[in-house]
Amino acid sequence: MATRSGHVATYTHTQEIGHLRERSEPAHHAFVILRIGYAILPILAGLDKFFDRLVDWDQYLSGFVNGLVRGHGHQFMLAVGAIEMIAGIGVLLKPRIFAWVVAFWLWGIVVNLLLVPGFYDVALRDFGLSLGALALAQLSREFDR
Repeated sequence: MATRSGHVATYTHTQEIGHLRERSEPAHHAFVILRIGYAILPILAGLDKFFDRLVDWDQYLSGFVNGLVRGHGHQFMLAVGAIEMIAGIGVLLKPRIFAWVVAFWLWGIVVNLLLVPGFYDVALRDFGLSLGALALAQLSREFDR
């Protein structure tokens, strides 16, 4: 019931908003975890393309893609590293947009890996990572305004 001044209605609306925030707290935590992860990990993987401390990244490039870049696979992987760092920074700044970029990027990696015998497990893992990026994109609709 609202009074003529509308104070009760406003109070009830405020209570509802508070209740929604409490209910969405786990969702907000998931958003923060995914945002940090999908920001830091692409930056680290991209940076490592220049140093090969984690792995020799060139081994993951399919012969088909290497042919498309006319045998300049290593230089292509350096460009990939730069793009991954930009995507990670983008997720940090604007996850609502860049979570989609990361998901599409991962699908490109999956297609490339399916062309490389012996890396199907990595392709499957990267597809799973793309699902996390999609989850971040959906959570960003609520928490990245």
